[in-house]
Amino acid sequence: MSKISYYSEEGMKKLKDELDFLEHVERPRVSNDIAEARDKGDLSENAEYHAAKEEQSMLELKIAKLKEVVANARIIDESLLDTSKVLIHSIVKLKNIANNMEFTYTLVADSETNIKEGKLAVNSPIGKGLLGKKVGDVAEIQVPNGIMNFEILDISRA
Repeated sequence: MSKISYYSEEGMKKLKDELDFLEHVERPRVSNDIAEARDKGDLSENAEYHAAKEEQSMLELKIAKLKEVVANARIIDESLLDTSKVLIHSIVKLKNIANNMEFTYTLVADSETNIKEGKLAVNSPIGKGLLGKKVGDVAEIQVPNGIMNFEILDISRA
């Protein structure tokens, strides 16, 4: 059974664009590489042919996995999101209690994660630790180098 993932419209478009690129650009290129290598003669000693076949199998696996993700993806209507507690697609302003530094993250599906843009995976340790918390709550989160405490300062949505 596949797991349903929730995406913003932008995130869903990126998924579909990547799938389209793999199917309509990469797949024909790899097929062409195989045909060219095959034309060079003896396949048993043709490293180019074997490399192209290996690339083809990896590409087909990636396409199959991405098709499954797209098939199980749902676009979330962000206007309906509750801002009383942290959910996927919540924008959360946090304060690290240890050093008083403040951060703002948007919780997103794993494939939309981009720390530079402040997009944090909902399934990451911090993401999981924030889910369900309300403004004023302190999330005690186990991270690889110990326990971090974050106070929830604000919850909003885009």
